[in-house]
Amino acid sequence: MAATVKECLELQLLEVEMLLSMFPKRGEFSLDADAVPSIQRYLRNADGALPPQLEYRIALDVGEAKVKVELQVLLPHMYPQVAPQLFARSDALHRQQQLQLNTRLTSHISSLDPGDLCVCEAVQWVKDNTLPFLENGQASSECAAKAVRAKEMLHRMWIYSHHIYRQELRKKIFDCAKKLNLTGFCLTGKPGVICVEGLQENCEEFWRVIRYPNWKHISCKHVENIETEGSIDNLRLFQSFEDLQFQAHGDYGLRNDYHMDLGQFLEFLKQHQSGHIFQILFGVEGKLSDN
Repeated sequence: MAATVKECLELQLLEVEMLLSMFPKRGEFSLDADAVPSIQRYLRNADGALPPQLEYRIALDVGEAKVKVELQVLLPHMYPQVAPQLFARSDALHRQQQLQLNTRLTSHISSLDPGDLCVCEAVQWVKDNTLPFLENGQASSECAAKAVRAKEMLHRMWIYSHHIYRQELRKKIFDCAKKLNLTGFCLTGKPGVICVEGLQENCEEFWRVIRYPNWKHISCKHVENIETEGSIDNLRLFQSFEDLQFQAHGDYGLRNDYHMDLGQFLEFLKQHQSGHIFQILFGVEGKLSDN
């Protein structure tokens, strides 16, 4: 018989209790203060809205040198019937090694029997398998750097969100894009759209940072890869990371709930050789007004 959401959430809470006993020290296990109570409230009254997905972070010491590695965990409501979203990160790892480590971690977790709690298994796997990436990181980075010099790839991501309003979120987006040398734009409003272009590892890092831990209504709608033997800067459609705000006509009162002007946005896309993206983002073909 298939497990219910309630049964899955009960198992998630049992696993959290087990992890808390394994990591009792301050800073080892971090989760939002209302995360567990919100699930408990739902379990008492399963007719209400689903609680937020459970997410937490586990700080690990790896090897004799006690290198700091953080395992970030996001659990779908139907976990353990479906796989958790896991991401291990460490300042001691270059992005390429970090990507390889997480690819291996995802592969290992997917090989386990569905229906089994597996975060503890993931913790042990990270402890047992991170050290080789740390030891080989320098040599691998040198090889990767030579490959990049030989042939580079421009990566462009088109990201759609139900809305983008909050100042702190927009600051996070712009700071991250600047730090990672990404060009593109952030369109504020409802819906919201983000485009980033640059090196693939930088775009993927941007996507990971802005998604984690709380952004639910967001998806990457389209990805473009363009290979070049020259500099990727020659392939960029945008010269900087722009702040776009198109507001439709009409009075929306005092609410911060304005819809962006899709006509102006389509015009902007066409000016940047990206008119075809409109249909990918919104599911309809864009048409400019004759006015």
